[in-house]
Amino acid sequence: MDPKRVIDSVRTLTEPLLGQRGLELFDVQFRSEHGRMVLRLFIDFPAGGVTLDQLADMSRQLGDVLDAHEAVPTRHQLECSSPGVERPLRRREHFERAVGGDIRLTTHEPRDGRRRFRGVLEALTAEGIRMVDADVGPVELLFDQIADARTEFDARRAFRARARS
Repeated sequence: MDPKRVIDSVRTLTEPLLGQRGLELFDVQFRSEHGRMVLRLFIDFPAGGVTLDQLADMSRQLGDVLDAHEAVPTRHQLECSSPGVERPLRRREHFERAVGGDIRLTTHEPRDGRRRFRGVLEALTAEGIRMVDADVGPVELLFDQIADARTEFDARRAFRARARS
């Protein structure tokens, strides 16, 4: 069983159904956890976040669709979740949405003696990102140099913005 093939099949089957409801498939994970296979769908509502009721409803509907098409050829547990406030940045479109916001990332190999960077994502380049790290200033990285990246939630800034509105 090829996990990438399962993920591709799940994307193909679920994205249209989610799109009809104004939702988006943010990410898919399919892996073994504690001796069992877990299919985890990260679902988002781009205009403001997904609710628990939406997740529960979509879990039932998507589970039925995936079962009917035998998209996952083994016993598994389906989990539907929000990508969260500090969401992973895995695909170009994830990085596009994060432009102007705070991110933190780790590189595969050290760059100027560092593997961890934290700061504002300024822009995307043809094959990577440009950010301003809080400690070292401007940094450009290729996507394939990035091991892990996430948005970073600044509670103080969010609280101040909310207090102003």
